[in-house]
Amino acid sequence: MTEQQQAAYGRPHLADCIPDMVAFARGEKKATLYIRNGKLVSVTSGEIIPNTCVAVVGTRIAYVGPHVESMIDDSTRVIDAAGKYIAPGLLDGHCHIESSLLSVTSFANAVLPLGTTGGFFDPHEISNVLGLPGLRIMLDEARQTPMAAYMQVASCVPATNPEFETSGAEFGPEEVAEALSWGPDMIALGEVMNFPGVVYGDPKMIGEIQATLRAGRVVDGHYTWPVHDPRLSAYAAAGVSGCHESVKPEDVVERVRLGIYAKMRRGSAWHDVEATIKAHTEMGVDSRRMILVSDDRICDSLMEEGHMNFIVRHAIQQGVKPVTAFQMATLNTAERFGVARDVGSVTPGTIADIILLDGNLADVNVVMTIARGDVVAEHGRMVVELQPFDYPEFAVNSVKLNRELTPADFEIEAPVASGNVKVRVAEVRENHVETEEVFTEVPVEGGKLSITPETTLCKMAIFERHGRNGNKAYGLVGNVGFHRPAALAMTVAHDSHNLLVIGNDDALMAEAANAVIRMQGGIAIASNGELTELPLRLAGLMSTAPYESVVEQSEAISQALVDAGCTMNYAFMTLSLLALVVIPTLHISDTGLIRISDAGFEKVSLFAE
Repeated sequence: MTEQQQAAYGRPHLADCIPDMVAFARGEKKATLYIRNGKLVSVTSGEIIPNTCVAVVGTRIAYVGPHVESMIDDSTRVIDAAGKYIAPGLLDGHCHIESSLLSVTSFANAVLPLGTTGGFFDPHEISNVLGLPGLRIMLDEARQTPMAAYMQVASCVPATNPEFETSGAEFGPEEVAEALSWGPDMIALGEVMNFPGVVYGDPKMIGEIQATLRAGRVVDGHYTWPVHDPRLSAYAAAGVSGCHESVKPEDVVERVRLGIYAKMRRGSAWHDVEATIKAHTEMGVDSRRMILVSDDRICDSLMEEGHMNFIVRHAIQQGVKPVTAFQMATLNTAERFGVARDVGSVTPGTIADIILLDGNLADVNVVMTIARGDVVAEHGRMVVELQPFDYPEFAVNSVKLNRELTPADFEIEAPVASGNVKVRVAEVRENHVETEEVFTEVPVEGGKLSITPETTLCKMAIFERHGRNGNKAYGLVGNVGFHRPAALAMTVAHDSHNLLVIGNDDALMAEAANAVIRMQGGIAIASNGELTELPLRLAGLMSTAPYESVVEQSEAISQALVDAGCTMNYAFMTLSLLALVVIPTLHISDTGLIRISDAGFEKVSLFAE
């Protein structure tokens, strides 16, 4: 990134802008941008204020109120907002950009026209592959976009302990402290998924939280034990002040009562807002510690549904008052991270991240996006061109599997020579992150499990791809839906992102896996004599291609899954979580099958005792 590129979208500190702000107030400066006669969505007062004008000087708002003609001259860009709403740019309170399959630049191109002007991004996917250099790539690329992109330091690299999974790097307190020193846009410690480690005093997790709090930053959480468990108080007492793993209204209530910001998630495949929002709409809990977030949204759903505009609209449809829903995606979020002086409202002194909306406010129809005082998008399209980022070689060559896999690599040895054997199965659930642990019997032929389309199960195999130990492990998954021979291979396998292969035909599993290895990361589906591919060269997680191209390739992957019989909503996202061992109940890593229970993490056998 050149100095010119970084300066183009710089966000100067308020202290450096004060001379211009007060010179404007004295009439010695004119507005660089002036929005006239709109209806202000005041998230600070909870009102809609008609006939409001907003004057911007450089990157920050200098005035909000009735029209004052003397504030403008021929050099001012004047925008007539008559009939339109003026609102703060939307903020995503918890998001993994990598899950979109897009680079940071492409992600900005996708979401800025939708009214998202910033977010609090947890790059723990790329951090688990490339370590601190990967996190630095995300930060540097974000800084050359117009977004208010606040980055978090991944807390869980790996997500649990190395005994349970192998990632491409390891973070501890020293790495956290170093990353937080990179600038004020390194905003927090990312979701602490190893919540058992916090509660039971794991020195690494405690040290990371201490390093964060000493740096004056906040700590985000990921807690999935049941409600009314006293250990949540211990988690909160340890400094964790936000959590996005609420799936029931009671989860939200419990978190808010303990002072934790409850983040309500509407990702592509995690549909939690409809249930969790009832904590406010039915149970009457104050909304100011409730935040709307996306967590994970694949690029297809960004195009088909939207981003934060869609989530705010969805919350309104569940009965939330429009201004309250906007608070949940602006001011509440900014206050949670301690940056309300800069973002989250249309008030004097804040950075001019503003959206204009047409029609009914509840429709959240964004027609213009202004980021740091510049118009960057109109009527759903970018009006500025963002420069591509230059990625280092190590970032686009991260798959270190140096041999071709064969069908024999996908055979699973059974404890008996023939007959049937009772096995554990991780059963996926549509639109949910968790799996169910179920038991069933499968046939054995020649000492190996016999999995065919008729069994309705799939094998899942995982191969360590970071070049650290060569581990491999096997399991079974249910509810995938393949009704014919098919296989899916991918290096998007949260959170360590090893090579995950799912299928019911050993030869097709090898074919799909080898395609991903050749692409240096990505997704491949082998079925019906065809191979469908989506290259993800950047850390095996993200495409370096333009947004529209990635959407087209991702839609082809989705269609190939449907053709093979997998009809879950955004199925790829659900299947990519089969390796995420920190969520209930049964998942797979390169070390084997991992079950999470009230006691924490434990390895279990594929074969039932």
